[in-house]
Amino acid sequence: MTQTLQVDLGTRSYPIQIGAGLIDEPELFSSRIAGRQVMVITNETIAPLFLERLERTLGGFEVTRIVLPDGEEFKNLEMWSRIMDGLLNRRFARDCTLVALGGGVIGDITGFAAACYQRGVAYIQVPTTLLAQVDSSVGGKTGVNHALGKNMIGAFHQPRAVIADTDTLSSLPDRELSAGIAEVVKYGLIRDPELFAWLETYIGRLRARDTDALVYAIERSCRNKAEVVAADELEAGQRALLNLGHTFGHAIETGVGYGTWLHGEAVGAGMCMAADLSHRLGWLDAASVKRTGSLIAAAGLPDRAPADIGRERFHKLMAVDKKVLDGRLRLVLLKDIGNALITADFDPAKLDEMLAAVG
Repeated sequence: MTQTLQVDLGTRSYPIQIGAGLIDEPELFSSRIAGRQVMVITNETIAPLFLERLERTLGGFEVTRIVLPDGEEFKNLEMWSRIMDGLLNRRFARDCTLVALGGGVIGDITGFAAACYQRGVAYIQVPTTLLAQVDSSVGGKTGVNHALGKNMIGAFHQPRAVIADTDTLSSLPDRELSAGIAEVVKYGLIRDPELFAWLETYIGRLRARDTDALVYAIERSCRNKAEVVAADELEAGQRALLNLGHTFGHAIETGVGYGTWLHGEAVGAGMCMAADLSHRLGWLDAASVKRTGSLIAAAGLPDRAPADIGRERFHKLMAVDKKVLDGRLRLVLLKDIGNALITADFDPAKLDEMLAAVG
């Protein structure tokens, strides 16, 4: 059974479709493809598994493929340029459609290429990791990394559709599955305490890839994401709550080198850091800090940052975060499980104290 949610953005609204075997359903794609030319962008890991199936589904169109190396370290301008070269060499018109077949890296870089090519063309997200299905494929954030900071080059560009085929998760390594669960935990922490409590009870079923548990987690996460994006598309306000753990997590990813820690692993540790700081500020009770750390660990994620980054390095890395405004670092912190806030009004000594405890 396919579940459909809607991201409500007026004339740019689009469906999120969740279910098994969706890659094989031509009508899901044909209704969202603008012209005749389609470029499928994927990576070397996903291509042998799903690319030919998707190309058969798109058989009525002129399909070109671009296969990129796999890994966060390849989410860069060089790979973006490879997509641009393919579009220009094959004379793709403005009514073309790009299709992102892969995880968050492929989705982000494809979306950014679609945002830039001829000042904006259509694209469809076909996420194949749990992290991409519950988070990064929804909401139109696109971009690439720079050596000095993660996601510092990009654009907001909404897809025409998100088609989340749960069958693709069967080939996902356990580590990648856990990385995706981090983003599900995030929704529970920032706005959905019922989801958090459900995770505490059913985390084992989710890690065991129970179909019902996966569909529930994906649908509930996408519903949360769609509501936030519809209310604040360009992250002028409350959408920034979705960055819980990400300021610390991005610093971890950059500090240890892209690809060393998975994004979800870094976010998991980052959420524990945010909970710790919230407690030190007197906002979050000790029991909630413990629940957060316990669930992160139960998900198979690190609940501590790597000690070798150190306090000073953390400060330097966070200084180039997108959430720095007027020289002030804004953080997403917690008042309670299910109640988050965005603030620059925190005691910097407490931040130093927390970072020192990590290092």
